[in-house]
Amino acid sequence: MRINTSFSVVVRLLLWALLLIGGTCLGIWLDLRHFRELFFSWIWHLLSFPAGIGLMALAFKAAAAGGRELAKSGKSSPDVPRLETDRLVTTGIYAHMRHPMLFGLTLVPLALAFVVGSPAFITIVAPVEMVFIVVMVLTLEERECRRKFGDDYERYAREVPPVCFTPHCLRLLFFQKNSRK
Repeated sequence: MRINTSFSVVVRLLLWALLLIGGTCLGIWLDLRHFRELFFSWIWHLLSFPAGIGLMALAFKAAAAGGRELAKSGKSSPDVPRLETDRLVTTGIYAHMRHPMLFGLTLVPLALAFVVGSPAFITIVAPVEMVFIVVMVLTLEERECRRKFGDDYERYAREVPPVCFTPHCLRLLFFQKNSRK
């Protein structure tokens, strides 16, 4: 089975996997050196695991909200590669924030850290990875969008923030299936 997608998307997916796997390994390695007692505490894992599952559910809800809107409005033909768009989407959650999927996917390293129960991953590695993800999207992805959609994206970027933390936006992101402006 051949998957039709661009090199840029493949690189981002591989980088994403590397961050999650590498972050988990680094977190556990640091725990075994510096947080051994907490890392091996069953009470800690009893608390961290459900928190991680809940955070992971929110992360995937946010990513799915953005993905649904892109799938519905972002392609002019079926020839557009998987995980890409050829139309600027400014409806639904994209009317309120430019990167709802980023918002959700940024939470994944922290959620995974809680699931694994790694104190070092939670407090050191995941925050660094989260900042890296935000910087990567706000530089690389923004540049691609500006190149692909030109002045339309420039106007959109002036009107809509990259992410939005208002209660209204968070409700749209986490609790509604479909939303329109």
